[in-house]
Amino acid sequence: MRSAPGRDGGRPVMAEARAQPCGGHGWRWAVPLRPPPLRPPLCLACAVETLGDGSASLVRKKHVLSRLHDALAWQALPVIQLLAPDERVCIHLIGTLFGMLHTVEDSSALDLVAEVLVRLLVELKSEQYLGCILDESQKELCKATSMRGSLPTFTLLGKLADAIPGFADVLVVEHSNLVDHLLMGLMYPNEAIKAAVCYLYGKLYSSSVGTERLSAHFEEKLCGLFLNTLGCAQTKELQVNCLGLLKELLKSDQFVSILMNNSKTEEESENPDCLEGENPLPLVLKKLLLTRDELLQAASSHCVAAVLVHSPSRYAPAFIHADVPEFLFECLSCSSEILIWSVYCCLLLLTEEHLFFSKCHTVYGIEALVRSLQDVLQLNNAELHKQGLLLFTEILKRQPVEIKLFTSRGVCMEAIDVLMETVNCPVLEVVVEAVRAVAAFLRKDHLSSPPVPYEELQKLLEAVLKRCADLSPPQSSKSHASDGLFSVSQSHPANRNLSRVPQRQGQFLLNTLESFRNACRLAVEFQSDPMAQENAFTAPNSESKDTLSNFSEFLLRICDSLCIPMVMNYLERAVSPSVMEVFISALNTLFTVVPKMRIKFSRKLASSSFIRLTLELKATFCSVQRNPALNQVCSSFLCNLCLSLYSATEKEKTSSQEEQEMSELLQKGLPQLNYTIAESFLLLAETPELFSLDQSLCSHQHCFILLLYFSYTLGDRFAPEAEVFFAVRNFLLSAEEHGDCPPPHILRAALYLLAVCHDKDKALDARSLCTIRRILDNLPDLSLVYVHCPLLLRFFLHYTELMGRFGHQVLQLWFSWGKCKQSETEEAGSAVSDQLGSADSLLPILKSNSSILLILLDLVCSSSVEVAWKVLMTLKTFLERNEDVLVCDLLRSQFLQILQQLLVESSSASLQANRNLPVLLSLLFLVQLRSKGRQELDSTDFKLLHQVSNLCGKCRPRDTDLLQPSLNFLYWSLHQTTPCSQQRAVAVLLSNVSLLELLQKVLECTRLRSPASEPACLSPEDALLCSGWLLAASLLQYQHRYNTEVHQTLSLDLTEVLNAVIFRKKQPILLLVSIMQFLRTLLRQNFSSSLLVLRGQNPAQGAVQPQPSSLQDAALYPLAMQQVSSLVVSLQNLLVHIQLQKEMLLSQAVVACLETLVEYLYVKNQDAALHVASQPWHRFLLFTLLSGGQKSFLQPEVLRLMTLFLRYQSSNIISQKEISQILQEAAEANLAELPEATSRALHLFLCQIQSSHCQMEPVQSGTIQTLLERLLGQRTTCMKHQDIVYPLLGRDTFDK
Repeated sequence: MRSAPGRDGGRPVMAEARAQPCGGHGWRWAVPLRPPPLRPPLCLACAVETLGDGSASLVRKKHVLSRLHDALAWQALPVIQLLAPDERVCIHLIGTLFGMLHTVEDSSALDLVAEVLVRLLVELKSEQYLGCILDESQKELCKATSMRGSLPTFTLLGKLADAIPGFADVLVVEHSNLVDHLLMGLMYPNEAIKAAVCYLYGKLYSSSVGTERLSAHFEEKLCGLFLNTLGCAQTKELQVNCLGLLKELLKSDQFVSILMNNSKTEEESENPDCLEGENPLPLVLKKLLLTRDELLQAASSHCVAAVLVHSPSRYAPAFIHADVPEFLFECLSCSSEILIWSVYCCLLLLTEEHLFFSKCHTVYGIEALVRSLQDVLQLNNAELHKQGLLLFTEILKRQPVEIKLFTSRGVCMEAIDVLMETVNCPVLEVVVEAVRAVAAFLRKDHLSSPPVPYEELQKLLEAVLKRCADLSPPQSSKSHASDGLFSVSQSHPANRNLSRVPQRQGQFLLNTLESFRNACRLAVEFQSDPMAQENAFTAPNSESKDTLSNFSEFLLRICDSLCIPMVMNYLERAVSPSVMEVFISALNTLFTVVPKMRIKFSRKLASSSFIRLTLELKATFCSVQRNPALNQVCSSFLCNLCLSLYSATEKEKTSSQEEQEMSELLQKGLPQLNYTIAESFLLLAETPELFSLDQSLCSHQHCFILLLYFSYTLGDRFAPEAEVFFAVRNFLLSAEEHGDCPPPHILRAALYLLAVCHDKDKALDARSLCTIRRILDNLPDLSLVYVHCPLLLRFFLHYTELMGRFGHQVLQLWFSWGKCKQSETEEAGSAVSDQLGSADSLLPILKSNSSILLILLDLVCSSSVEVAWKVLMTLKTFLERNEDVLVCDLLRSQFLQILQQLLVESSSASLQANRNLPVLLSLLFLVQLRSKGRQELDSTDFKLLHQVSNLCGKCRPRDTDLLQPSLNFLYWSLHQTTPCSQQRAVAVLLSNVSLLELLQKVLECTRLRSPASEPACLSPEDALLCSGWLLAASLLQYQHRYNTEVHQTLSLDLTEVLNAVIFRKKQPILLLVSIMQFLRTLLRQNFSSSLLVLRGQNPAQGAVQPQPSSLQDAALYPLAMQQVSSLVVSLQNLLVHIQLQKEMLLSQAVVACLETLVEYLYVKNQDAALHVASQPWHRFLLFTLLSGGQKSFLQPEVLRLMTLFLRYQSSNIISQKEISQILQEAAEANLAELPEATSRALHLFLCQIQSSHCQMEPVQSGTIQTLLERLLGQRTTCMKHQDIVYPLLGRDTFDK
């Protein structure tokens, strides 16, 4: 290599160049500058010459350097093309520039010289020139009398190492002696030199070769000197360069170990004084964190992270004991994104060390972190958002339970606000981290500061679930599970550009479900904390939404509306074991979130095919001992679901022992039940010999049967019924064959499945029925296996073998169930409607097998009054709906036996205490109503009549529940039979003295009754009075007709009877009708009867007979004309009132009573009768009736009144005009559509016209004859029934 060119060596070149036009050098040396039109080209020869000219001024040289720098910067190729061919020129220029570094003192000129020299060497790309520079540098450093003059050399070497990639390797390998000069520079008390040396060291250690060659140099010489330099650095330049060197050193595990002085014992590293005395790296970096320079703080935090990343557990304690985390948290209040990022990274690494939490650094810094997140979210830096949320999540997850993180509720609320804002962030990656943070945040120790912000938690959780639901594809687009892409909903504005791979959505769903599960666990944990139940700071008399109850109910609602549909939608495309594990775990926790809703929640899950879903998950992912966590969660979920459903459906007969047995069975068997549905059916048919002796087969079979049972009870029939039927049948056959009797709860499930899946075309064979009967015979009580289901009832009653042995017990259980169900279930309707629904299930079975009626009758007598009442309702409904079924004779004979048994075994007091007897009597009367037409009474009927009448004699008037149906039965027996049987029945009743005495007492209760609030309301006491008056009227009528012997008389006060009609006192309608029926009977018999004694008439009493006040009264005796007038007025008023109320029964009774009264008067005193019949008030009464809603003469009341007035020639009441109007209206009417009462009244009216010899025109006479002929063909044959008042009053008591 040639020596460096001096001034003399350059003269021939310069002399030759002067002869050229450009300063004598020619245009060949001209180099264009930017921009060419404005600046003249640079003569490279002149530039070299000027720089080497010692006499040239510094200003001129700086101008040349500036132009040369511009030429190299804008277009270096022409310069290199001129210099590269001539080595002498290059070496001369390089030497000149290098020499200027040590001769020029102007700092700006030095920087310009260094820049030009570095750029020139970079563009020349020659190791020769680099070697020249290194040699010259070595010489300069060796001959330097002061280290201060070495600064340009160190600076140049640092810039060369920065600009030329291989320069550091060449320096370390070929000029290693330069490194010793670096150490000397680092010890020199000049921070500029130290900064240049540190910068060069950083470049050397950034090279792998330099790191390897200088490792011993660092450990032996540089480490302590460097740490001291870093710790004592004052200028920012030195601090920055030291941190740059430190960053390069921290890339190596070896150097990190040396710097952190890993050889110290744990006791020494925990001693702050020792750390301070040795000036270790943590304290040095903490010192830099204390500065207010964000650049230094960022670099320092970078270095902390660079140390921790090698081994957090090894190096983090030193930083924690030095309180570095405290100062890192303080740095979060800055505005520098770089510094915040660095601090986040450091703190994130520190979270891996438990000491970070136990020293309460997180408690100190959580507020700063939350505030930092609030500020960061205002920046458009998604990566920074993610990093901050990641740190927040790790702190929330790793914070020890015993150390409370949020000591202030305000900070906790700010954290919720941050999470809410990040959940709604437009960037999906940020949202994923936010949801993970929410999951970690939902911990009891994070939210235990009262009051718990339940309302804010609801909003946060709802936002998370809705955001996840927005990311799900529409449910209508069902794709295969292996499809790779999914469409993202555009409903959320942040999702419009988020078409991502499904792993992202799967992870998002997993994080969302973890949040929901943690919220559920939080609700369960707070149940044991009284302070967390509600907001203790709620104002008095005000309702707060911040209650645990509202939060728990919210979890159930949001699970039903968002969580479950979202997961089901996800399952249409893919199935992730981790996702399903968290989902099933959340559902399992929800069983205890709201205890009062557990049963309803369980039923909804079971009815929504969750049993099938869980079984499929276990079969798909948990066989061969795979995914044990998922298997355990699914098994626990099925166990809790089954136990909850069991407690809901079997509560009335459940026992703690049976529930414990079922729990143990499910806990033991479900984890191993990882079969498909088809495999499980095959399992039911297996025999124990094929398995080991550990009862695993029985356990699996029993578990599967229970799962089938609970799913079928809630409508999820996930297996074909035929397969279930045969599998369960084979299971029972196998169990009985091997002498294994299943537990009651298993047998209950098996019988239910057989009943539900039973098909008439595939009935059980004799062997199967025999097996079932033997198994059931071994049970102490059939209720242990009973399920209240119509299909199970049909199953037992369908087979004769089962009905004969178990029919009575099954029906007893069937009717006993309703009371328990009504008391347990809030949704239960009235008892009547429930029983009608129960009857609907039993009626078809009764119709197909009427022998079941005998069992039902036995239940009436042997069961409780509630059961008997339900049986009665069932029989009533059966008789009403099935008129073609002839069972009355069968029922009457059974009733007779039951009555005879009760009357023989019971005294009067016990009869009144027997609550089943009134129900039985009501049913007896119901059967009697079921009879059609008049029938002869047979021996059974007379025995029943005798027993019922004797029973009445043993009762008291207040025994309404017994007397009401009994008197109705007696009344009906007198009317619904032939005259021959009627005469015998009257004799039987009149011979019963106790019955007549009881009837006397009942009638006397009429004047003692208290008026009801509503006249139409019929109390049990009023109903009994109605029956008593009707029976008394019938006995009077038929005793008089058949002249029957009387053994006991009835005594009544006529005035009281009349007053009961005249002064009604808001009496019920039916009671008025009954009393008027009795009064009509008295009037027809002229108040003369051997059965009835009117008070004051009996001579034997010795009383003075009251004398009539006038001859007219004497003729009407025992009535007085004043009483007659009052009675007529009362009847007229009743008719007007009836017209307004539309009470047909009472109107018929009033008109009939008025007719009978006028007939009685006509017999006693014709003038009195004609006077009553011709009162002008009657015409006004007719007008009132005609002005009603129908406005027609063809009304029964109007026609009968017209007939009455015609009969007694009341021309002032009815004229020829009204008669013509009636005939015209009747001729125009469709007689076939007229009611029976109207037809009968019209017939009587027409006959009365003919018999009264009224002056009629021939046309009208023909019309009358035609109408009579038409009516004659339509008249009912039961004309004598018109006086019977049907005792429907019994229905009210019966229904009650």
